[in-house]
Amino acid sequence: MGLRQGEALGLRWRDIDLEMGYLRINKQLQRINGAFQLVEPKTPRSRRTVALPASIVVALREHEDRQLNEKRVAGERWEDSDLVFTTDRGRPLDGTVVSHRFHRILDQAGLPQRRFHDLRYSCATLLLVQIAQTMNTYTHVIPELRRDAANRMEALIADRER
Repeated sequence: MGLRQGEALGLRWRDIDLEMGYLRINKQLQRINGAFQLVEPKTPRSRRTVALPASIVVALREHEDRQLNEKRVAGERWEDSDLVFTTDRGRPLDGTVVSHRFHRILDQAGLPQRRFHDLRYSCATLLLVQIAQTMNTYTHVIPELRRDAANRMEALIADRER
């Protein structure tokens, strides 16, 4: 969904509404002086609400169930952080470890290496392509909308003149 790695790793369950299908970016996870901390997003515009596709909502529900099971198995060893993405004991995930795992997955899939951050650019590119296709499909509607707006304005003017 185009989140920065720190935003994804800092995502808390309280920031997600699976019923409505959206998430809010309020924090990001960073390692500061060796300790994980939730901090403000990179920029003020980074605080945002993201609408989720139905398949992501399903995946998050399944992930939540797996995490609840991990919590039961860990028992008292579970560290309740409310984070969506954690170790099997509830601890925050280290971004470096996530990046290394991402690179292993790319290798296993026979795909070229990319930075984890490139996922953000790929998401933006795919969304722009979809928007461009939609605009190409519906551009014929725009002149009709302009004509309709002009006709409505004319009707308003005509009513005032009476």
